[in-house]
Amino acid sequence: MKVLFHVQHLLGIGHVRRAARIASALSKAGARVTIAQGGFPVPEAGFGDIETIQLPPARASDPGFGSIVGEDGMPIDDGWKARRTAMLLDIHDDLRPDILLLETFPFGRRAFRFELLPLLERARARPGRPLVASSVRDILVAKKDPAKEAEMAEIARRHVDLVLVHGDPAFVPFGASFPFADRIADLIRYTGYVGPDPGPPPPSDEGRDEIIVSVGGGAVGERLLRIALEAARLSTYRWRLLAGPDLPGPVFAALAAAAPPSAIVERARPDFTGLLAHCRASVSQAGYNTVMDILAAGCRSVLVPFAAGGETEQAIRARLLAGAGRAQVLEEATLTPEGLAAAVETTAQMPSPPPAMALNGAEIAAEMLIEAR
Repeated sequence: MKVLFHVQHLLGIGHVRRAARIASALSKAGARVTIAQGGFPVPEAGFGDIETIQLPPARASDPGFGSIVGEDGMPIDDGWKARRTAMLLDIHDDLRPDILLLETFPFGRRAFRFELLPLLERARARPGRPLVASSVRDILVAKKDPAKEAEMAEIARRHVDLVLVHGDPAFVPFGASFPFADRIADLIRYTGYVGPDPGPPPPSDEGRDEIIVSVGGGAVGERLLRIALEAARLSTYRWRLLAGPDLPGPVFAALAAAAPPSAIVERARPDFTGLLAHCRASVSQAGYNTVMDILAAGCRSVLVPFAAGGETEQAIRARLLAGAGRAQVLEEATLTPEGLAAAVETTAQMPSPPPAMALNGAEIAAEMLIEAR
């Protein structure tokens, strides 16, 4: 069974990491998976031996998603779009997949309608057309224009056979962030949450009783890291700050140079989940994958949800986790070193959170796709 999986990240690397886990589960279940990767390469993604075809890469120009730029840093134009669309259609025609899996679309990645709608039309017109599925996280970013959300449902209704929601309706139903979920209710399948790979264990003394500060890929984490470094000076604990691969080198060097004796500044590590399992408390944003890492480790946490550019997804997730007794939440806009240090001191003395919800969503998603085909 052949699977073509279109993956396009624009800012952080969470979408790619989740896609890699689902692709790996499909591969282990016997499918031949091909990734059409539309973002800039992410060596840390974990696609491993899975075939990955790099499309002309694109990313957001800034955290507010002001524009989409290509490899030269210039906004993509009609010629660029035509070339990438032709390449994607050729991949589809050569592979003739049994399953076409789209990461997020049509519930996001609206800027890539230029290539994804032709791809869906091509798949639909093909004799023996593939099963078409959308892979989407538990919470969507709220849209200011309801017409755009209605269009998402219309595209799904026309082109998509399954909408795989990587969440648990008992925690947050898809309709909580997508007001037209009732129009596609028969398409929705909840897979449960897509948890992390275990990763290697850390050295026995590293992370133990520390405050672990992480910012995912790091593209929008500089402010949190700077405030955490100052909070470490006010704390009774040892702090370990993990800067993701997208944090610029000069910024990382400046943070490392400014670290007090009570803090360590490192790049992100493959044994991150193991460090969390050892830690006294975690400080992070509230992206999907980071929260899964926290739940898998069963650690106490302080969440500072990313909220720039009208982002609402992380704030909703953080608020739900706080309501379930799994985290303390601080607002990004009002964060101070003193406030963060105080929150960490309080959180570090709290009981460990309740056992995590099921995190085998990648395996469930693979099973659902293969059975549906």
